[in-house]
Amino acid sequence: MHLLSLLCLLAFVHAPATPPSIRQVLDAQVAAWNRGDIPGYMAGYHEAADTEFVTARGIVRGWKTVLATYRKSYPTRAAMGTLSFSGVELNQLCPDAALVTLHFHLVRAEQPPLEGVSTLVVRRFGEGWRIISDHSTATPGA
Repeated sequence: MHLLSLLCLLAFVHAPATPPSIRQVLDAQVAAWNRGDIPGYMAGYHEAADTEFVTARGIVRGWKTVLATYRKSYPTRAAMGTLSFSGVELNQLCPDAALVTLHFHLVRAEQPPLEGVSTLVVRRFGEGWRIISDHSTATPGA
């Protein structure tokens, strides 16, 4: 009996890591943002030329271009503020794709708060779930 318990424990310890869930990816993005880590935040996006970020200002395509846009828009830790998500809804479209809707809240000391909504298309890749399309819109007046 003890040998069987030991074998089960070893199998568990050596099991391959489970890719993060969609919620874990979003939580990791918030944590990265709140420590001023834009590249860490971008780890939630699929690193590809067809990854897109859509706002009222237009469409930005390409992971590297989205990263550059974030760095330009939020050049300092103070400009980044504190990010949170609420009202997160996950809708599985198929085993490897989902639609996520959420409210974002960005509190900044030097500027008014920024709030709005996002629709994310996420896909499951070998490394786990990644955002392939982010459509974010600020609430009018925010």
